[in-house]
Amino acid sequence: MTRSTPYRKVPQPVIEGLDSVDPSRKRRALDIIVALLTLGISWPLLLVIAAASRISTHGSSVYRQIRVGEGGVPFTMYKFRSMRCGLDGPEVTTPGDQRITRFGAVLRLTSLDEVPQLINVLRGEMTLVGPRPETVALALRYPVHLRAVFSYRPGLSGPVHMSLRDVVPDGLEDVEDYYVSELLPKRVELDMGYLANPTLGSTFGLMLATTSYVFSRLLSKFTARSRHRRRLLAELKSTTLQ
Repeated sequence: MTRSTPYRKVPQPVIEGLDSVDPSRKRRALDIIVALLTLGISWPLLLVIAAASRISTHGSSVYRQIRVGEGGVPFTMYKFRSMRCGLDGPEVTTPGDQRITRFGAVLRLTSLDEVPQLINVLRGEMTLVGPRPETVALALRYPVHLRAVFSYRPGLSGPVHMSLRDVVPDGLEDVEDYYVSELLPKRVELDMGYLANPTLGSTFGLMLATTSYVFSRLLSKFTARSRHRRRLLAELKSTTLQ
């Protein structure tokens, strides 16, 4: 099904020859309800995050970037800025990326940097669950047999969020080449598995799984820091007694 927008001009697709597959009406209704409720409840926190992001990165609090959307059509995606301004680097980030600020690392750990994408959800450019929106440069490197994933509306979360997030190791000579050759086929396989039958049940399941994953990752981080702190204190005490 090809989407038509009578009120605004649709940009030319970045990748030609793709179908445009809209989410079902039930999924679209879920998108709107969840996005409105989340933004309505969390706006005071979002103002604090915006101010902290602006101070820590020395740039605008909201980062805008062109991503590839449904049917290969580009759109502007929003995120809270988590990287220092003016620093160049690969399209794919690693956990040890020096461009990420300390506050930005917290945003990424909690996925709060993604919350502005609820605006994209309300605008119909993204959905709550789907393939992550790819940058134009990386999208053009997709092998032809994997490009069908761009027929679908990109998501705020998805199956890739739990199993293939932050798995790019540090120290690679070509991070983007590793992403395209090693991770991309696995990512597309997971996404297409969900998109083969994107019911409300599977959508709710992935939303709950994403929330659980974020909290467990946050808990794991705090636990690791607590253990490190106790170990340092024990070593300091041992040194003092000697």
